[in-house]
Amino acid sequence: MEPVKIGIIGAGNISNSYLRGAARSKLIKVKAIADIRTEAAQAKAKAFGVEAVTVDELLSDPEIELAVNLTLPMVHADVSHQIISAGKHVYSEKPLTATFAEAGLVMEAARAKNLRVGGAPDTFLGAAHQAARAVIDAGRIGKPVGGAVTFMTRSSAHRYANPSFFIFKQGGGPMLDMGAYYLTQLINLLGPIKRVSAISTNGIPQREVVQGPLTGAVIDVEVPTFYNGVLEFLGGANVAISMSWEVHRHRRSHMEIYGTEGSLVIPDPNFFGGTPQIAEAGGDWENVDISAYPFGTPNRVMDDGRSEADYRMIGVVDMAMAIRHSRPHRANGDMAMHVLEALEGFEQSSVEGQHVAITTPCARPAVVPQGADEEVFDA
Repeated sequence: MEPVKIGIIGAGNISNSYLRGAARSKLIKVKAIADIRTEAAQAKAKAFGVEAVTVDELLSDPEIELAVNLTLPMVHADVSHQIISAGKHVYSEKPLTATFAEAGLVMEAARAKNLRVGGAPDTFLGAAHQAARAVIDAGRIGKPVGGAVTFMTRSSAHRYANPSFFIFKQGGGPMLDMGAYYLTQLINLLGPIKRVSAISTNGIPQREVVQGPLTGAVIDVEVPTFYNGVLEFLGGANVAISMSWEVHRHRRSHMEIYGTEGSLVIPDPNFFGGTPQIAEAGGDWENVDISAYPFGTPNRVMDDGRSEADYRMIGVVDMAMAIRHSRPHRANGDMAMHVLEALEGFEQSSVEGQHVAITTPCARPAVVPQGADEEVFDA
C-alpha cells in the first residue's frame, strides 16, 4: 500500500516534532508544508526533504488527503475550515480551536462533507499510557474511585520567543496550554467527563520574558495562572487537578489513580514513555512493564539531558490508517472537543461558583494493540 500523503500548514517550532515523526513512518508521507511566512516553510522543507508550497497550493493538491493544522491557536478554526472546504480531512494541534464554540462549527462543517477531524494530543497512545490503561482494564486496582493530577511550574515563558498568547493573554494560561494532555489521558483511562469545578487565581499579575528577542520585557497577565479543580467522570471516579505557573518546586506526581484494590502512578502525559507504578492492596510499589506496547522507547534528548519518548504524529498515522480501513480513529475530534469544553468549564466554574456539566458526547478511545511499531495501526 502506498503511504497516505499529507500536508502540514504551519512551520513553527512544533512542526519539527511532526516532521520527525512523519520521517519515521512508512504509512504516511508529508508531501508539502506551507506557512504564511514563506521562508519558514522553505527552511522546514529543506531540512526534512519535503516541498514548500503556498497554503492554496497545498489545499488544491489532489494527492494530499489529510492536512495537519499547526498554526497558532487563534486561527485554528479558520484554517481547519479552509482545509475542510478543500475536501480534506484535518488533524489539529491542540487546542482543537481557540474556543469551544468554534470547535462545534468545525465539527459541523466536517460532518456535512463526510470528512474526519482529529486532534492532539496523541501522547495517550504511547506505551506507558496504554500499559497503565491495561492495568485498570484488568481490574488490578479494582474500581477507580479517585485520583489526582498535577502540572505545576514557574511558568513556561522561557519556552517561547513571544509568550504573550500562549502564556499570559486571553486564550492562554496553564489550563488551556497544558491541560489537554492530562484530560485526554484521563479519558483514555477513565472514560468521558461528567462535570468539572474549579477555583482559579492570578497571584502574579506581571511577568518578565526570560528568553528570546523580548527578554526583559514585562507582560501583563490577563488569565488565571493557578487552578485547583475537580473532575467527575461518568464512571463515578472524581479526580483533583492542579495546574499552575506560579510554583517553583513541588513533590507531587504527574498523575495518580486510586482504586478499591490499589493505586496507580502514571508518567508525564506530555510524553509517550516512562514507567507506571502499581501498588496493589497491602503491597509495595512495583514497576509496570511497558515493553509489549509501541512508542515507549526514548528517542529524544531534552535540553536538561533527560531522554524522553516523543512520537508526535502517531495520532495522524492512526487517523490515516483508520480512513484506509474505515474504522474510528483514536485521537478524534469528538474527544478533542470534549476536552476543550471541560477546559473552558474550569474557568466558568470559578467565575460562576458552581459545577459545570460537560455536554458533548465522547467515547473512550480504542486501546492500542500490542506490537513493536506503527504497524499496529494498519488494521
